[in-house]
Amino acid sequence: MTPEPEGYKKVSEENPKHIQANPYGPNPSDYLSNVSNFQLIESTLREGEQFANSFFTTEKKLEIAKALDDFGVDYIELTSPVASEQSRADCEAICKLGLKAKILTHIRCHMDDAKVAVETGVDGVDVVIGTSQFLRQYSHGKDMSYITNQAIEVIEFVKSKGIEIRFSSEDSFRSDLVDLLNIYRTVDKIGVNRVGIADTVGCANPRQVYELVRTLKTVVHCDIECHFHNDTGCSIANAYTALEGGARLIDVSVLGIGERNGITPLGGLMARMIAADREYVLSKYKLHKLRDLETLVADAVQVNIPFNNPITGFCAFTHKAGIHAKAILANPSTYEILKPSDFGLTRYIHFANRLTGWNAIKSRVDQLNLHLTDTQCKEVTAKIKRLGDIRPLNIDDVDSIIKDFHADVTTPALRPAEGGDVEEAHLDAIKKRKL
Repeated sequence: MTPEPEGYKKVSEENPKHIQANPYGPNPSDYLSNVSNFQLIESTLREGEQFANSFFTTEKKLEIAKALDDFGVDYIELTSPVASEQSRADCEAICKLGLKAKILTHIRCHMDDAKVAVETGVDGVDVVIGTSQFLRQYSHGKDMSYITNQAIEVIEFVKSKGIEIRFSSEDSFRSDLVDLLNIYRTVDKIGVNRVGIADTVGCANPRQVYELVRTLKTVVHCDIECHFHNDTGCSIANAYTALEGGARLIDVSVLGIGERNGITPLGGLMARMIAADREYVLSKYKLHKLRDLETLVADAVQVNIPFNNPITGFCAFTHKAGIHAKAILANPSTYEILKPSDFGLTRYIHFANRLTGWNAIKSRVDQLNLHLTDTQCKEVTAKIKRLGDIRPLNIDDVDSIIKDFHADVTTPALRPAEGGDVEEAHLDAIKKRKL
């Protein structure tokens, strides 16, 4: 028999423990990904003020700013202090709150705006100017040479005040790529904290976002921030893809409120990100505060939280179909990618309808502290379905059917008088009990 080589070890016959990677997490091929290292620039008090219904009093702005800070956002972005006298006063008031989040204000790429902004007490200034042919022709009317010189002047001034500075192009996805890369390279060299990409009209798709962010990463060394409007319904997907490509900061607002139909919603992005990296999200943000935060803003702008809103919509964790309910009762992960408990919420099995299954009804029987066999639960479910085919049901309807059925099957039959009819005696007993 041939001796085994020195140092040779037999392979264990035991199956090695398999650690399954999160299939919804960062793609290993995205080596620049910031999916597990992102930051939020919360813009409810800037972009959100541009929502059609918005009018925030100073007191409401302070309340929202505190709630955002408590939730854990990294930055809070405020309306330009040159927009109005009250906007400036509100900006100064929020800066004096001493919040953990850094306070930013958003201004045009203009020295007059910059001089006002740096005096408000903000931690940083977000500078923006349109770079697409549309905005250069129909908005400010300046060429790229002027834009570049103006950007350098404003950036150097803000940097001299010792506060953060971001330079962003507006309407980035309809701008010439060479123009974009040239101006981003220029502002990166003079030392901006980050550059911004803005999908101002919501025209971009995830593939375009990924390609632009990856290209920009080859040109600049600073962080990249992204701002996505939701006109074509891609804002959350675009935000996630931007992080995959190497962007680090995403602009969001509560319920996505903003110009037209708004930008990336805070709650929707949290839903996407917690599926990708639960530990990172839970370590940074108080997700159980999300519902109160959205309610606060919804009330302030007089809108209802949509029924299908990610996480906090009233249907978000509601299960109705019988097959779904059965699986959810056995293992919630079968039909839930998110855990409602992470957000301080609970799931709901909607059993008061004709689609209900006997497993959901059995669960309701247990909740009512009644006892029915599986066969009996199937029988009472059939009764519920028959009524559900006739009209809409509510919980009281279902509970009444269950309780009546339970009473019928658990009431002992009376021994009839000699020669009497057994069935008749049983019915008499039920009538007396109901009387």
